[in-house]
Amino acid sequence: MTMTNTAEVSGRRRGIDFSVPTFALLALLLSVLVILPLFWLVYYSFRSDAGGGATFDNFVALVADPTLVRAYGLAVGMALGVGILACLVATPMAWLVSRTDLPGRRLIRIMVTASFVTPPFLGAIAYEIIAAPNSGLVNIVYRSIFGLERGAYLVNIYTFTGLVFAIACFTFPYVFTLVANALDRVPSDLEDASSILGGKSMTTLRKITIPLVLPAMLAGTLIAILQALTMFGSPAILALPAGFHVITTKIWSLFQFPPRLGLAAAAALPLLVLTVILLRAQKSILGRKGYTVLGGKSGTPRVTALGPWKWPALIFVFSVLSLTFILPYGAIIKTAFTTTVGDALTWENLTLRHWNFVLFEFSATQLALRNTFLLGFLTATFVTVIAVVVSYLVTRKSVRGSGFLGVLATAPVAIPGIVLGVGLFLSYANPTFQLYGTLWILLIAFLTIELPAGYQQMSSAFSGVHPELEDAGRIMGASRLRTLWDITAPLLRTSVVAAWCFVFVGTIRELSATILLTSANPKLVSVIIYVLNESGDLGAICVLGI
Repeated sequence: MTMTNTAEVSGRRRGIDFSVPTFALLALLLSVLVILPLFWLVYYSFRSDAGGGATFDNFVALVADPTLVRAYGLAVGMALGVGILACLVATPMAWLVSRTDLPGRRLIRIMVTASFVTPPFLGAIAYEIIAAPNSGLVNIVYRSIFGLERGAYLVNIYTFTGLVFAIACFTFPYVFTLVANALDRVPSDLEDASSILGGKSMTTLRKITIPLVLPAMLAGTLIAILQALTMFGSPAILALPAGFHVITTKIWSLFQFPPRLGLAAAAALPLLVLTVILLRAQKSILGRKGYTVLGGKSGTPRVTALGPWKWPALIFVFSVLSLTFILPYGAIIKTAFTTTVGDALTWENLTLRHWNFVLFEFSATQLALRNTFLLGFLTATFVTVIAVVVSYLVTRKSVRGSGFLGVLATAPVAIPGIVLGVGLFLSYANPTFQLYGTLWILLIAFLTIELPAGYQQMSSAFSGVHPELEDAGRIMGASRLRTLWDITAPLLRTSVVAAWCFVFVGTIRELSATILLTSANPKLVSVIIYVLNESGDLGAICVLGI
């Protein structure tokens, strides 16, 4: 026996290997989180609300009900419109930021990130303040300038077009981020070669640059389409007042009295299938090898001088940032400090009344804030711990079949929030597991929704730490746990903190699943914002949004 093998055996004797029981425990936990709600979703889709055996009546009703068919059609049309608009705006903007001498490029990236982290339902409320036909700030100014009576308006956000626009404002960062990162990675060698051979700038852009970033552009567009298709908050705020449903709001309406749970389950399944198809398409596009850059060390990205086009480019970028960041946040801040939405921002109209109401008079605020941050903390902590352990088992292949854990950990990304909400309601709103209306069912929902994000980040982090570092510790006689604690953990500290923060932010802004899993008494800030919007208390909403 060699010295190395002897040391390894000695290391194993010094500590107990918990890999197998940990694998079994995690497999059981992830199966409960992921498979159980999907099982009940499928089960109820084949059951009648009146009882009896298995039936296809719910699927027949789904196809025969024109309101459901129309809701699906509008949802698909809305999602396609959002994806196309986001791509048309984000792609040239990403090129300007990544490949030109446009001033303020770093600031532009920061402002796009701010749009990215803005909850879409809060953005929809901001555009209610800006572009509602009667009370919208733009229409108030329009009527005052031209002396028009109430009822006249320039823009109306309560339309299908308005809904597409409002959602695109807060989903275009998906396309921007992917395209900008792709452009940052494309070396200048190929573009320089094109120029040397006599290719003009537009020819180089069309034949070299665009093909190289096309997979990222298409993948980002698919993500924007997916986000729009599965979104509940913005359609509920803007589509319902306009008199139409998309499929997420229609599924929510099936839970209203009298509830039609079987039909809701059947209506959720096609949305789940569409989501899986889009995710597979995105993975296929990003996995293409046709546009891979071959070679080793390359030059830095090529920077194009805009020359006389600098000012038109700045106007374009400023217009986009105004619509996606400056105007929405400005409207929210203004409304939080003025008596009514239409008041001018003067010293006479400044007030802290909304702040006093939210912080001291509205009884639900303190409980909602406490529950929101408690659930955010618990979800971020549990998801990060689970993600660390699963990522270790999968990347180090320390247990046979560990790849199964990776599949379970990433599977929830294919489950829209509203679909997961239906599945969890059916799973835990029965006499056996009566968790509906409690924080426990919300914690389960948040763990399931946020697990893929935490796992992907930690899996990437573990992939960046070479196993030989851990092997060296084991050879020196340290146990597996001691090696992880002394060697691997310090190297992953930054990634763990980043994953925790990412999950925390995602949790406190979630609405799609939450809206189906809370009782009549709202317990989370996102639900309170939605309820206050139904009562028209925009000032209080803006305070909570800030």
